[in-house]
Amino acid sequence: MPSQNGGDPSAALTPEPLWRHVLGHRLRVTRLGRGETLAETARRAGISPQYLSEIERGRKEPSSELIAAVAGALDTSLLVLTAQVAADLRGQRSAAARGSAFISRASASAARASASRSRRPAFTPRVSALALAA
Repeated sequence: MPSQNGGDPSAALTPEPLWRHVLGHRLRVTRLGRGETLAETARRAGISPQYLSEIERGRKEPSSELIAAVAGALDTSLLVLTAQVAADLRGQRSAAARGSAFISRASASAARASASRSRRPAFTPRVSALALAA
């Protein structure tokens, strides 16, 4: 069975973002790029501004009908929106993999530093005979 992370061991270290978070971000970027308020877009989509805000923040998992309504209100299609979200996911995955590689290099460096410290002789305090007698 093929690996879900494409065989990249560093991808297992960072969780994949949730679809609803990436979708919400893409909807907000699109809306703001058009210079629209939540109320304007929500009114055209037939939903409340509060619900659209929750979708944009990734708090709600909207139905396909609602995604289509919001996409239509933003003058885009489900196909274009889905392609943009998929591209965003690929970009985040690549960035996470680059971050994991950085973390892996930093962890290796810390492990080497720890190993070199363990090769040093242990500190043994010297206690004088007078201190023991007291």
